[in-house]
Amino acid sequence: MTAFRDYPYRRPDLEKAKEELAGLADIIRKAPDAAAQKEAFLSCGAFCEKLDSASVIASIRHTADTADPFYAGEIEYYDRMGPLIEDRRLEVYKAMLRSPFRQELEAQLGPLLFEKMETEVKGSDPAILELMQKENALETEYQKLYASARIPFNGKELTIPQLTYYKQSRDRTVRRAAFCAEGEFFDAHREEFDRLFDELVKNRTAQAQVLGHESFTPLGYIRMKRCGYGPAEVERYRAQTAEEIVPLIARVKEIQKRRIGTEALCLWDDSFYFPDGNAMPSGSAEEILSAGRRMYRELSPETAEFIDFMFERELFDLLSRPGKAPGGYCTYIPDFKSPFIFSNFNGTSGDVDVLTHEAGHAFAAYRAAKQKLIPEYSSASMEICEIHSMSMEFLTSGFRGLFFGRDAAKYELSHAESALSFLPYGCMVDEFQHIVYADPGLAPEQRNRAWLELERKYRPYLDLGDLPFYSRGAGWQRQLHLYECPFYYIDYCLAQTVAFQLWEAWLKCPADGWQRYLTLVDLAGTKSFPGLVQSAGLKSPFEPGCLKALSQFLEGWIRENQL
Repeated sequence: MTAFRDYPYRRPDLEKAKEELAGLADIIRKAPDAAAQKEAFLSCGAFCEKLDSASVIASIRHTADTADPFYAGEIEYYDRMGPLIEDRRLEVYKAMLRSPFRQELEAQLGPLLFEKMETEVKGSDPAILELMQKENALETEYQKLYASARIPFNGKELTIPQLTYYKQSRDRTVRRAAFCAEGEFFDAHREEFDRLFDELVKNRTAQAQVLGHESFTPLGYIRMKRCGYGPAEVERYRAQTAEEIVPLIARVKEIQKRRIGTEALCLWDDSFYFPDGNAMPSGSAEEILSAGRRMYRELSPETAEFIDFMFERELFDLLSRPGKAPGGYCTYIPDFKSPFIFSNFNGTSGDVDVLTHEAGHAFAAYRAAKQKLIPEYSSASMEICEIHSMSMEFLTSGFRGLFFGRDAAKYELSHAESALSFLPYGCMVDEFQHIVYADPGLAPEQRNRAWLELERKYRPYLDLGDLPFYSRGAGWQRQLHLYECPFYYIDYCLAQTVAFQLWEAWLKCPADGWQRYLTLVDLAGTKSFPGLVQSAGLKSPFEPGCLKALSQFLEGWIRENQL
């Protein structure tokens, strides 16, 4: 079987691709019946998957080594040509939406497909192509700046992901020093980070105004392909979080303070859970991977088949190294029916999180590929995708001993507390974006003050001290999504809320919990987020009282499992 390193790459001729897509749109416009339109539409999907396969392979290899000049050049090519290709693809969508045979096509392909196409058409226009190209270039510039970090610490030069190990040290002074070292890098590049974000906000606002919106916010929601809810529902969810979850976390953090023996919970204590140190995985990266393979082989027949596929094709890049892009992701290469997992192992429990979180994405992509769905249905909107990953983190809890040995219970408790604590942080990131795009003229200092106010609202139990970077309210600049994926963050909160419900169901009956999860995964993108949640017999996060009921379950579990 061909391993990823041997997947061939050849730059597609995107000028010819533009002509091909324009021709397909013309065929649909002139087609005599629904059958001819459907055939041309399906041809468009298959053609775009070939283009996507090339760009995804280039993107993976670029993030693996941002200093590689060949793939850096390829990414510049896609940054420039991508919006032009997208514009031609949307012409195909427009032709389908205007079809005189639409009712017949909806009966065959489903009304949700047309709702998805309408949403995407609203998000672009030839008039903003140059702005979109510039936006792509700015996002790439941010990624390169972030990845360029070489931070002197403990006699080494470390990347930002590599610092994470020291930010969880048993020695409190080392934890604080690691946060300071990280903050000093961001402060040293303060003007660059501020400039990039300012240009991105103004660029996105200009795109939205060309399309007839007052601000970027509605365009941001459109580009996130959200169906079935909007900003009003999200605002109510944030209010529920502030009312129900923040007080609960304050109580949980009091327990954590007593556990680790600190009078105040400072930022450098927030992710430190036990006086003798956090649970750390034992063994090398290869041993952790081997344990992950065993876990998925034993979890279910479905995951056994999936994990063997991943290993046989070497669809991982997990070790952190200089020049490698930060963060982690799962992507999908259509031509090879291959998910791919990218991360930066750092010797902490986060390495195990990758094998559950990103593998949840990969498992869903693998299952969708087996169903041979059209592209619009094989991929779901992001809040649905995050259910796949966040639920997998909890449904694999029976295998913690493979990674942590005697510390399995420690990991389980800290994982639950960390997942709970994420909810207000995610709401904070989301509300910050609403503030920023409501007033694109805010100066950098004003944005930082807004962030500090949100810290007090959502994380009042944390003391930022006098840390560089963080104490001036610039900590948001570490969050890649704010620069690269605007409005992609509340998705994690909504998904975590659903994942907690699946975990609760799994604790009561593992077979029932797994079946609900599999049902949800196999629906892929064939339903909207609210419809998908309902199909799995779960409560929508927007439903009044959802977070109150969930908080009672979580507080009970956390108190019962204290060590």
